[in-house]
Amino acid sequence: MTQDRISTNLETKVLNGLESIRPFLNKDGGDIELLTIENNIVTVRLLGTCVQCPMSVSTMKFGVEQKIKEFAPEITEVISIG
Repeated sequence: MTQDRISTNLETKVLNGLESIRPFLNKDGGDIELLTIENNIVTVRLLGTCVQCPMSVSTMKFGVEQKIKEFAPEITEVISIG
């Protein structure tokens, strides 16, 4: 398997994880965008009401990161940038 194919498969798993949590974010007027996947670290950007929500740190660690790792266990960390 080539590196490109491995990367594509990992991206698909991460995107599936994001899609599974997106309805919960959308319900409160927020969303999330995948920016990068490098060295098993995912970088995302919270959008909408999630940007200023005081619960966004908890949402990232106990919602988004946990869900991504469920779909892609090889991911070691999820980082949100503003």
